[in-house]
Amino acid sequence: MKKLFAFIAVFGMLYLGASNIAVAQDETVADTTEVAAAQETVAPAMTADAEEEAAATAEQGQSLHSQLKQKFIEGGAGFMSFVLICLILGLALSLERVIYLNLSTSNNKKLLLKVEDALATGGIEAAKEVCRNTRGPVASIFYQGLDRSEEGIDVVEKTVVAYGGVQAGLLEKGLSWLALFIALAPMLGFMGTVIGMIAAFDAIEVAGDISPSLVAGGIKVALITTVSGLVVAMILQIFYNYCLAKIDSIINSMEDASISLIDILVKHNLKK
Repeated sequence: MKKLFAFIAVFGMLYLGASNIAVAQDETVADTTEVAAAQETVAPAMTADAEEEAAATAEQGQSLHSQLKQKFIEGGAGFMSFVLICLILGLALSLERVIYLNLSTSNNKKLLLKVEDALATGGIEAAKEVCRNTRGPVASIFYQGLDRSEEGIDVVEKTVVAYGGVQAGLLEKGLSWLALFIALAPMLGFMGTVIGMIAAFDAIEVAGDISPSLVAGGIKVALITTVSGLVVAMILQIFYNYCLAKIDSIINSMEDASISLIDILVKHNLKK
C-alpha cells in the first residue's frame, strides 16, 4: 500500500509538473504571437522612418561643392553665370591688388637711415643707388626727389608731392572695376528675382489656377539668384575695404617719409 501511495504521489507530481509546463509553453507561444503581430504592425512605420532618415543622411552627406553646384543649376545656369563671372573677375582683381599693395609696403625708417648714410658717405649718387635697389613707391619718390636735389629744396618738394600723387594713383589702380562688380552682383541678383517672379505669374496665367507647385519654381529661382548676388557682393566688399585701408596706410607712410627726406636734404645742404 505504501508503494501504491508513493507511486500515486509521484504520478500526481509529474502530472502537475507537466500541466504547468504546458501552460507555460502556451503562454510563451501567445506572447511570441503578440510580439510578432506588434512587429508586423511597427515594421511599415519603421521602414518609412528608415527611408526618411536615409534621405536626410544622404542630403547631409553631400559635399559643399555638390550643394553649390545643385543650387547653381536650380537658379538657372544661364543667368547665374553672370553672377559667377562677377565673382571670378572681382576675386582676380582683388588678389592682384592685395599682392601689389603688400609688395609696395616697405620699411621706411630703414630706407631713410640708408639714404642718410649714403648721403653722408657718397653723396647724391650713392643715395640714388640705394633707392634704385629698393622696391616700393617710397623708394621711387625718394629717387625722383634726389634726382632734382641740385635744383633746390623747393623743386625737390614739388617733385616729391607730384610724384607722390602718381604713386597713389598706381596704388588705387583697378579699384573702380572692383567697385563695379560689387555693385553689379546684387543688381544681377535682384534682376533674377524679377525674372523668377515673372516666370511664376506666367505659369499661373497659363494654368488658370494658383498652385503652390507652379509658384514654387519661380520663387525658388528668385531667392537663389538674390542670395548669390548678395554673397558675391559681400565677399568682394571685404577685399575692397582691405585694399582701401592698405592704400591709406601706404599713403600716410609715403607722406611722412617724404617730409623726413626733405629734412635730410636740408641738413645735407647745410653741411656743404
